[in-house]
Amino acid sequence: MGNEVSTHAEAECTFNADEINRLRKRFQKMDMDNSGSLSVDEFMSLPELQQNPLVQRVIDTFDRNRDGGVDFKEFIEGISQFSVKGNRESKLRFAFSIYDIDGDGFITNSELFQVLKMMVGNNLKDLQLQQIVDKTIMYADKDGDGKISFEEFCVVVRNSGVQKFTDFVLVV
Repeated sequence: MGNEVSTHAEAECTFNADEINRLRKRFQKMDMDNSGSLSVDEFMSLPELQQNPLVQRVIDTFDRNRDGGVDFKEFIEGISQFSVKGNRESKLRFAFSIYDIDGDGFITNSELFQVLKMMVGNNLKDLQLQQIVDKTIMYADKDGDGKISFEEFCVVVRNSGVQKFTDFVLVV
């Protein structure tokens, strides 16, 4: 397993061997049941994640094989999206996938509503939130198909002046 992950990480040019070893140790500490994968509860054991409304979406995005857990390879691939060494395209694809709940390559009105609802909770009435979603879709949807493609998403990010991925996740 170590070689597979190291090879993958080196191919991505995101983490060096020392960083991978530190991440492996962190992963093993988080893996309280020693199952080889992290559950939602294990992720939520980290105090810094407990208040983040998008944790579930991030975990779902990390879980590429959709087995309900995040193994070490998925963990490394996911964490690399937050690395300053990662490339912009990869970060944009990750951010897009947070909103593209069904993974079909588009952000629909319903998906945008669901993710924004996670972010705002009960601070906005559903009608107010729906108005924001509708305006956002109208603004971003340049081809008029009623949904946001990855390319349209990138244009919105570029036009918004958002420079850092972490800022983007919080802004959009």
